[in-house]
Amino acid sequence: MKQSVGIGVLFSQSGSYERLGQACREGVYGAIAAVNADPARRIRFEAVDCDPAGRIEHYAPLCAELLTGAKLRHVVGCITSWSRKEVIPVLEKHGGLLWYPAPYEGFEANDHVVYMNAAPNQHLVPLVAHVAARYGRDAFLVGSNYIWGWEMNRIARDLVADAGGEVRGERYLPLGDTDVGRLVAEIRATVPDFVLNNLIGPSSYAFYEAYAALGREDERFRPERRPIVSCNLTEAELASIAPFGEGHLSSLPFIHDGAPGPRSSFEAAAHAAVTVLADAIEAAGGDEPDAVRRALAAGPHETALGAIRIDARTQHAELPAKIGRIRGTRFELLEASPSCIGADPYLSHYDPAATFRPSLRLVR
Repeated sequence: MKQSVGIGVLFSQSGSYERLGQACREGVYGAIAAVNADPARRIRFEAVDCDPAGRIEHYAPLCAELLTGAKLRHVVGCITSWSRKEVIPVLEKHGGLLWYPAPYEGFEANDHVVYMNAAPNQHLVPLVAHVAARYGRDAFLVGSNYIWGWEMNRIARDLVADAGGEVRGERYLPLGDTDVGRLVAEIRATVPDFVLNNLIGPSSYAFYEAYAALGREDERFRPERRPIVSCNLTEAELASIAPFGEGHLSSLPFIHDGAPGPRSSFEAAAHAAVTVLADAIEAAGGDEPDAVRRALAAGPHETALGAIRIDARTQHAELPAKIGRIRGTRFELLEASPSCIGADPYLSHYDPAATFRPSLRLVR
């Protein structure tokens, strides 16, 4: 008989990033079904689901309820860095482990978090190298007014300077704000070579629509000349910006190729989190977090993201880097790293000279 293990699920099903939360939940439940149906597995998962409803003040209490009320040790959850940072003190207090499936801005490595999506050296660095070589080096930076936008644009300023370019402008919107007229007017006035988009949810969707209108008025802002580029846009949101996203770029560890299974990198990372957790519990002989952490390095783990390893020091996944161009509600794969890239969350091994020359293979 299989050992039953409880697992918390903490994603918002409404609010500014509901599509991403829904994609992650699909990944979690798809992986749980696969683990439970696998006769070779010695464990089965039972999920306890909580919905913070996009309200930041709900995350910490719900995480505490999962760890103390439901007496769970592992939670797959959170989309924003704000929500992740809200639950970390709860995890530290109660000894839980968060499996985090969203790309993030780096500069963190916490013993109570396993980082299953890309860090800046796995998404932003390859993206800026790609666009600087093909479109030009000058950027305009936009973002939602919270941790992801601030930190991603901070790193981007340094990368653009290292590439020999300049930042023509940098603007932020409150979460959920769709009044993007001023952003678009400033971009038109400053004529950057590309726009780095760190907006989320409805703000991002409105921006793509307005930028498409600008491109119809002024051909200099067509995507083939001055693209919007992102590190957090996945297939889960492409229907929300169709047809306005056509031709723009995103940097991702996973691009859906039409095969059965996860359909976006958020869904794939959440699916992979459950798979790696199952592997580690079986290797450790139980779900005690310290034992699971020690077992993480026993990979590679065969996951929806491919065969990946988890770095034992930082608890970050090694991941491929891929650049995709939006075609309808899918991505056309443009470039891919020849192998998985180890996470460097503090960019301590970043080499500007090596970065800003061709480093990805062209997919023809």
